[in-house]
Parts: sequence; structure tokens; C-alpha cells
Amino acid sequence: MGASSWIQEALKKEHIPFEEVKHSPAYTAQELAQQEHVTGHKVAKLVLVIADGHPHGLILPASRKILLHRVREALGATYIRLASEGELRSLCNDCDLGATPPLPHWPNISLLMDESMKVSGDILFQAGTHEDGIKIKFDDWFHWVKPEVASFTVGVENLPPRSAYRDDEEGEELWF
Repeated sequence: MGASSWIQEALKKEHIPFEEVKHSPAYTAQELAQQEHVTGHKVAKLVLVIADGHPHGLILPASRKILLHRVREALGATYIRLASEGELRSLCNDCDLGATPPLPHWPNISLLMDESMKVSGDILFQAGTHEDGIKIKFDDWFHWVKPEVASFTVGVENLPPRSAYRDDEEGEELWF
């Protein structure tokens, strides 16, 4: 099995050069980075959240963690949470769970990219399966996807203890 056919077709339709990358099963973006010997700063991951009842795809480097309070501010939302597995399966039903590419494929999902994802050269991301990736020039990807851009992450090396990021009103953790 290769990269999902809809991904290949979409990239070809847009005349965007890309490289398919086969690898051993990788269940996280950081595992993909390690297998491909690429810095996590150049591996894009998509995390689906539900903000005030609407799905949003958050695009960030594998090397960073999301600060939910910043996402809430960037989206102007009152309430935000991670999408459930059931929501992931129903909204992105043409991808393996956890291998959803950061692409404009699902009409009801808006995309928000963390500004730290802006890099020179290539980026890499899962291509709908845990064994397939796509390598593409960041600029080509960005001009095609046209995500909104905000600052909503922190590098994993700069994270304080989880207890420092608790939402006292709701008791939920504000980063993951």
C-alpha cells in the first residue's frame, strides 16, 4: 500500500512535486522524524480539536506541544477540547487513526498552523497510513493549503510541569 490515492491525486492536480516515503510503522510524528532521520521541526502533524462545537485541524511540528488556551484565543472560542476517537474516525474516515495529513481535504475542518511550522526546505508528514509519508517543499505546501497562522505551541524542552497548565475552572489540562 502506498500513500493514500486521494493525496497523490490532489498533489498531482495542484502540480506540486512530492516524494513518497515508505517506513516502518510510525504512530507519532516524532517516531516518523526519528525513522527518517529528520528533525522534528520539519515533520508536520495534524491534531483535531473541537472548538465551540466545530472541528479545527491544528498543524504543528512534531517537536512542539499545543497550549490549548492559546488555541482557544486564536480561534476566539469559549470551549475547546481534543476530538474523540469516534469524531476522528467519522471526520477523517479515509485515513488511519493518527495518520491524518495536514491537507485541505475535509470541507468542514478549518486549518490553523502554528507559526513555528514555517521552515525552509522540505517538510514531511504522514500520508494517511502509519507506513507512508509525503516529503514536500514547505512553500509549495503552504501556498496550496493556505492555513491560518497563529502562535499556539511551545517546544517540549521548555515545558514547565503539567500542574502549571491547569484550567482551574474546568480542571482540564491546557497542553498536550
